[in-house]
Amino acid sequence: MGYNVAVVGATGNVGRELLNVMAERDFPADKVFPLASRRSIGTEVMFGEKSLKCEDLERFDFSKADICLMSAGSEISKTWSPKIGAQGCVVIDNSSCWRTDQDVPLIVPEVNADAVVGFTKKNIIANPNCSTAQLVVALKPLHDEAGITRVVVSTYQSVSGAGKDAMDELWHQTKGKYVPGQEVKPTKFSKEIAFNCIPHIDVFMEDGFTKEEWKMVVETKKILDTKIKLTATCVRVPVFVSHAEVVNIEFERPIDVERARVVLREAPGIIVFDKPEAGGYVTPIDAAGEFATYISRIRTDSTVENGLSLWVVSDNLLKGAALNAVQIAEILINRKLLRKDS
Repeated sequence: MGYNVAVVGATGNVGRELLNVMAERDFPADKVFPLASRRSIGTEVMFGEKSLKCEDLERFDFSKADICLMSAGSEISKTWSPKIGAQGCVVIDNSSCWRTDQDVPLIVPEVNADAVVGFTKKNIIANPNCSTAQLVVALKPLHDEAGITRVVVSTYQSVSGAGKDAMDELWHQTKGKYVPGQEVKPTKFSKEIAFNCIPHIDVFMEDGFTKEEWKMVVETKKILDTKIKLTATCVRVPVFVSHAEVVNIEFERPIDVERARVVLREAPGIIVFDKPEAGGYVTPIDAAGEFATYISRIRTDSTVENGLSLWVVSDNLLKGAALNAVQIAEILINRKLLRKDS
């Protein structure tokens, strides 16, 4: 039995990845409805070998769909997700709109799949922030093994996390460095991103942290454990795809490097590539287009009693967005939680 799936924001970076991931994973879809704003009606997107034309979000009848993969930003999700859910279609939302709502489960399948049953309150499931998703995949098995008390994370986030315009800005600024007269002033970012790093993602809050950093704190607590203390510094770097993170972890109980490697290798969604030699680690380019979360540079942090340091890399458009959303949809199907399964 197949399912009908609506993809809202089908022409965007994540929307196109949603279609690619569904096709690659042989998602059991009878019908796929790509939806977008009126200016994109008729735009063609690919679902496997099929070319599909985008329909108008505002005129679509969501009672025809079992699942809606929403990737069109917080404002659209705030308006449309409750309406869609009220028609019996389960919304899996990629925006930040519903992540802190206590009636909406925030899910990373490798970490807290059982919490998905809470979707029935609003028929909405939230996808976490891209930087949070790969972090909790790495933390979960170590937390189960030795009990995490504190995490300090520094991120190196690619421009694709800020959308297509941000990717274009990096590209044009990079070209402008080599072609006189083609310099491009920042519009998407606060400073030039080409050949630079910007310690500023999302808006600043009263305590001096950015909202991106705040998201990592509250989302990790909601997904993994409210008792974990976490502080983050989020940095935008001149990389097109894949986020990297340096993660320093303090544990309740002792755990050495070799045991950590074993635990991580056995965990779902993780590939450990960790050799203390030149090239013995994964970089953002290596992870681009891959489903796994990669972990390298596992070593003891001797500044605390029970500490480890890790290098974590993942494709932010996949595990940080599209792949995670499709995995959530697969959980709904495999556990027979959709209306047509009841």
